[in-house]
Amino acid sequence: QVQLVESGGGLVQSGGSLRLSCEVSGFSLDYYDIGWFRQVPGKEREGIVCITDTDDRTYYTNSAKGRFTVSRENVANRVDLQMDSLEPEDTAVYYCAASLRQLRSCFRAGGPSEYKYWGQGTQVTVSS
Repeated sequence: QVQLVESGGGLVQSGGSLRLSCEVSGFSLDYYDIGWFRQVPGKEREGIVCITDTDDRTYYTNSAKGRFTVSRENVANRVDLQMDSLEPEDTAVYYCAASLRQLRSCFRAGGPSEYKYWGQGTQVTVSS
């Protein structure tokens, strides 16, 4: 059974840090790009970070660049997102998702519809 499970969300003060993890089961990370998305009520799901299947190329949106760092451990079937210097504007539900590597979703900044598997999300709340 395919599963992606996010963890590590919570409440943090502005300027603080959180480390999110995405644990995968039921498929091999070797064949998928992994994206991190976030969503606030009433807004579209926003892609913020992507990491490719085996060569670990990373892509960041401007909102994440310089503050967030993505890493993956394919052997451990896990992808982590280190988030530093958090701001209230980062408050959202954060999701990890998997896209088949053939789509090259990371390189093309593909949208949510390209991602085949999704986690259930983890809430991140940053207080001012």
